[in-house]
Amino acid sequence: MSAPRIRLSDVEAFARWTPFVRPFRFGAVTVEGAFQAFVSVVVEVEGHGRATGMTAELMPPKWFDKRPGRSPGDTVRDLVASLSEAVARANAIRTSDTAFGHHAALHERQIAWARAADVTPLSAAFGVAQVDKAVLDGLSKALGRSFVAVLAGNAAGIDTRLTPDLAQAAVEARLAALSPARSIALRHTVGLMDQIDGPDSLAGELDAADLRFFKIKLGGDPATDCRRLAKIAGLLDGRGIDYRVTVDANEQYAPDALADLLIRADAEPRLAGLMARLLFIEQPYDRRVTFEQGLNAGVAARGVIIDEADDAYDAFPRARALGYSGVSSKCCKGFYKALLNATRAAVWNEEAGEGRFLVSAEDLTCQPGLAVQQDTAFVAALGLTHVERNGHHYVDGFGPAPETEAQAFRAAHPGLYAATDRVRLAVASGRLDLSSLDWPGFASGAMPDLSSLQPLSIVFAEGQPA
Repeated sequence: MSAPRIRLSDVEAFARWTPFVRPFRFGAVTVEGAFQAFVSVVVEVEGHGRATGMTAELMPPKWFDKRPGRSPGDTVRDLVASLSEAVARANAIRTSDTAFGHHAALHERQIAWARAADVTPLSAAFGVAQVDKAVLDGLSKALGRSFVAVLAGNAAGIDTRLTPDLAQAAVEARLAALSPARSIALRHTVGLMDQIDGPDSLAGELDAADLRFFKIKLGGDPATDCRRLAKIAGLLDGRGIDYRVTVDANEQYAPDALADLLIRADAEPRLAGLMARLLFIEQPYDRRVTFEQGLNAGVAARGVIIDEADDAYDAFPRARALGYSGVSSKCCKGFYKALLNATRAAVWNEEAGEGRFLVSAEDLTCQPGLAVQQDTAFVAALGLTHVERNGHHYVDGFGPAPETEAQAFRAAHPGLYAATDRVRLAVASGRLDLSSLDWPGFASGAMPDLSSLQPLSIVFAEGQPA
């Protein structure tokens, strides 16, 4: 499939406040609600007409930027500025290009803007990532094909201008290997404030869903984390579950402390089963020091991936040189970068003759609707077999979205959503049903109710958030 040239117009951003039903603590921050951003774009595809594409993504504070001098409100305002900048630049484009060509141009200008504005590269990428997702949705609709078919045939025009370490043939081969998946296993997040047993606890989640994969948040203190891991292991082992776990430190550990945690865990009999089932460790060290020294050999042997440190197209190769074995995929950081990182992992594994390198499917509280559908369908198309999904755990169904919006998404994707008192993600089986997402568009099928959204500029002109 050749890559058609496209024009962008009417790029708009909106927002909706989304309260959480329970606090979500990751790293040093506790979040009780966040704005969800929405982006729409009209895509005019050469020879195929026009279509409107949309996407959505939460804007949580203190994840994209954890600098001590930045308040939670500051970090959200930076995301808003990033999205506003990307939307303005996309609207200013007067030339036709491939979808990836538009991405590359926007990415370069966005990074230059961020340096001048003292915005982190990760925050800067957020804005471009939302435009990219909406463009892919519109392109796929205009072509009358699913996003998997569009990417597999490289109708987006993905090339190696941003990843000169890769050969174009390797990119084409990885794209051709993309395939729609009918389902994917859910990896349940155990937040730092989540109860292990009792009311509203992990035990209750196990009663309600057939969970087999878990992501456990770490707090940074070896003794405290070891005790908490032992309590979680006692619950899982006591249920007789054949489970797998990942642990996420969200930058809270120092190298010596992480080595201490692993020594303690290996010496704790109650953790023998859990440690044998540990798949990898996610982002243990502060992103600012991640690339300053190589991993301890014993730590590297456990499998360590970067997440918050994945702030540039060359981050994964630099991490690999220091002993890291993987990188996260999150559409909020950019699906093109995730695709090209998956290509790197495939190339490196072929060179090594073993499956040492990986791309993992992680979450930043993707909400029901476009956000969870697009991110989940994307990582499943990469061939990943389980995905962290936590938005349904911290938000009540579709949250403040109109009931008509929730019902429209459920009608379009009856296997993905269930309706009891409210429309919610269907998680009882421990797997997400993706069979309805392989249709024209980027795993959309329904659209948010625009009348319920406010323009991004109006929401934040009113001084939100505090």
